[in-house]
Amino acid sequence: MTITVVGAGAIGAAIVRELCRHDDVDQVQVCDTRSRALQDLHSSIEHNGMLRSFQVDARDLGVLSQILRESDCVVSSAPSELNPDMAELCLDLGVNFCDLGGNEDLVRQELALDERAQEKAVWIVPNCGLAPGLVNVLAMRGIEAFDEATTASIRVGDVPLHPEPPFNFRISWSAERIIDDYTRPAQHIVDGELVEVDALTNDETIHFDGPFDNMEAFCTQGGLSTLTDTLSEHLTSFDHKTIRWPGHVHQMRFLIGLGFGQDRKIGVRTHLTYRDLLVRRMRDRLSGDYEDAVLMRVMVQGIKDGDPKTLIYEMIERYDEEHNLTAMMRCTSLPIVVVAKMIAGRTISGGGADVPEAIVPKDKYCEALKTYGMEIKESWHDGHVRITDKQESSKAPAR
Repeated sequence: MTITVVGAGAIGAAIVRELCRHDDVDQVQVCDTRSRALQDLHSSIEHNGMLRSFQVDARDLGVLSQILRESDCVVSSAPSELNPDMAELCLDLGVNFCDLGGNEDLVRQELALDERAQEKAVWIVPNCGLAPGLVNVLAMRGIEAFDEATTASIRVGDVPLHPEPPFNFRISWSAERIIDDYTRPAQHIVDGELVEVDALTNDETIHFDGPFDNMEAFCTQGGLSTLTDTLSEHLTSFDHKTIRWPGHVHQMRFLIGLGFGQDRKIGVRTHLTYRDLLVRRMRDRLSGDYEDAVLMRVMVQGIKDGDPKTLIYEMIERYDEEHNLTAMMRCTSLPIVVVAKMIAGRTISGGGADVPEAIVPKDKYCEALKTYGMEIKESWHDGHVRITDKQESSKAPAR
C-alpha cells in the first residue's frame, strides 16, 4: 500500500517514521514546503528507500493532486484549516483521507461530504489522533461492553516530565489549538441533556502513579463535540477534562480573564489581536524540545450482568529516549497510523465521511496499538469508583 503524509512537522514526521517501519506499507510519500524538514526525515530513517518526498505547498491543490492520486490513503498533518479542501480533493481523486481534526467547525465540513464519499466508496475520516481520536474510540468501546451504560468521563493531557516554574507547562503541538481549547466552551451531558460548560472551570485533583500523584484536571473544549453528540443517545452523564501540573488553570484564568484570548485588535495602528500576542509569547517562552508524558484515563459506568460496574482505561506514556520521540508524538501519530492502514488495506470496507469511533473495529484497533508498543491498561471494578482516584497498576492491558 502507498500512504501519503501531508505535513512534515513534529507530528507528521513521527507518522512518516512509524509508517516506514511497517512491512505491509510499500511506499510512504511526504509533502512539505520546507526542504530542510524533508532532508531531516530522509536522514533519520534507516531504510529510506520506501520514502519519497515532495517540496510542495499544501494549498497548491493542482500540484498536490498529482502526488496524491496514486495513494491508498492520505494522512493530513497540515494546519487544520487546510483539511476540508484536502478532503474534497481526495474525494474527487477517489483517494481515502484522514486527519487529526480537533477544530469542530472544520470537522463538520468534512463530515458533510458523507453522501458523496459513500457513492465513491472513499473514506473521509477526521479526528484520528489522541484527543479527539484514541479517547473517543475507548469511550465507545467501553460503552459497548456494558448491558446498559450510564456515565462516561475522559481525562487526558500532555505534561513536561521535568516541570520548570513558574509555568510548569510546555506547548506540545499548537499554541492556537491550546487557546481555542481554553476559550471555547466544552460540551458535556448532564441528566441526559447536552450542556455547554465554560473552559477553565470545574478543576479537580486527579491521581496517577509515580510523580503524577497530584495533577489537576479542568474543562476545555477538546474538540470532542461529535463524540458528545453521539453519547447523548446512550448516556445520562458525560464530561471531559484536560490534565496539567497543579496551578496551570489559575495562570490561564488570569491571562484569559485579562482578555488575551480575544480575537480583537490591540490598536488601530496594528493588525495584531490580543490572541495573536498571546500565541507569539507562548511560542517564544513555552515551545521547543522537552521530555514529556501523556496521561490518560477513560471511565465508563453502568450495568453489566445485572450489577453496577466501572470500566477504566488508563495510560501513562513517557518520552522515548531511544528514538528521541515525545510521548505526544507517539500518542498522536500511532492512532492515526492504525486508522490509515485499516482504510488503505480495506480492513474497513465501504466508504463515507465519519469519525473513527463510528467505523473502526475497536478490538483490532486496540490490539494494533498494543503491537506498536502503546500500553493501555483495562480494569473492571465493582460498583462506581471516582475517575480522580489512583488506579491499581497491576491490572491487565486492554484486550
